[in-house]
Amino acid sequence: MGGAETLDIARDGIWTLILISSPMMLVGLAVGVIIALFQALTQIQEMTLVFVPKIVAIFITMLFALPFMGATMGSYMDRVVDMIIMGG
Repeated sequence: MGGAETLDIARDGIWTLILISSPMMLVGLAVGVIIALFQALTQIQEMTLVFVPKIVAIFITMLFALPFMGATMGSYMDRVVDMIIMGG
């Protein structure tokens, strides 16, 4: 296995990581912005107010995204195993 194949595996791994984490990151971002807007409008400056809704929203998103995450990681692993079997 040469440098090009190693870079292809690393690039695919990083892309898989981005695909898997993006639904939860986007939901966390949206909930954070909504709560920050709520805090700005009501002038409630409680720092811990953000954590519980964000954790619950990310957990629910993770439950719905688990099949997608498993399929994406499985297809990446299949590609890596195929490259190992073929010898590069």
